[in-house]
Amino acid sequence: MTPDLVTITVTAPDADWLAEFTRGLVTDRLVACGNVVAGVRSIYAWEGEVHDDAEALVLLHTRAALVDAVIARVRADHPYDEPQVLTLPVIGTSEGYAAWMVGATASESLTSPDEP
Repeated sequence: MTPDLVTITVTAPDADWLAEFTRGLVTDRLVACGNVVAGVRSIYAWEGEVHDDAEALVLLHTRAALVDAVIARVRADHPYDEPQVLTLPVIGTSEGYAAWMVGATASESLTSPDEP
């Protein structure tokens, strides 16, 4: 049985920013790991215009109980006014990888940086 694992995707202007951001999340045990993908081309509508921008993407691997804390960190630290942050369920993985993810993340849900 797979625990409640998720992957959270976040885009940003560059891979270096995402790498440092991800390092902080791993250090704080909010995510087990993150895969930074440089050279993503994002085409999207924003404020009535179609944009075509070079960005980077990170895939953050964590537990469902930590999603709110990760999203709060994205909102607090991200350079965009409204960053792309999507949470996708993990519907299957090996037992060993799932156990590693659970062991590498905080054991309980954490409050956001703005909450007491």
